[in-house]
Amino acid sequence: MRLANIILVAGLGLATVGCSTMQGTMGNTTAEQSMSSLYEAHTKGRIYVFYDRGLYTEFLESGHTPYMYTQIGAGPKGETLVYALTSEDKKKREGIPSVDMLAGKMMQEPFYGETYSDGRIYVFSSLEMMNDFRQTGEATYRYTDIGSGPNGETVVYVLSKADSKERPDSLINRFHKNHS
Repeated sequence: MRLANIILVAGLGLATVGCSTMQGTMGNTTAEQSMSSLYEAHTKGRIYVFYDRGLYTEFLESGHTPYMYTQIGAGPKGETLVYALTSEDKKKREGIPSVDMLAGKMMQEPFYGETYSDGRIYVFSSLEMMNDFRQTGEATYRYTDIGSGPNGETVVYVLSKADSKERPDSLINRFHKNHS
């Protein structure tokens, strides 16, 4: 009986270690994936910034985000920047991927970004182009796909001058994969 108890305790201990190791690995993978993406929603004089696609999707549906870090007047035209946070990051003030990206502390390649503004979805393949759009509100080079968004929105693929001669098929495929 005593041997059975020892084996049971040892087995539970190993199972716990195995589960915590798995969770740590899965968490890192999610963080790595989310750090190469940035999502924004421009609404009500604010710019909401997301590094987690799930939070971005929930925000587009509900208009709210449960945890946030706010910088009043920090936007390019004096808008309030609202950084949506995951529950794991809600107490942080440093090491937040979206804050670091906008501050120029972290550049991710390859990059994917989306901005929801005025009923349109703008899609970016570089943080630099996304930053330029945030400053000006304009996309000089673009490919526009009317009505192809998940709710019939117009999708604007923002391009560089070098890429503007071709249809951005890889960016279009990435957008549709994210919204399928």
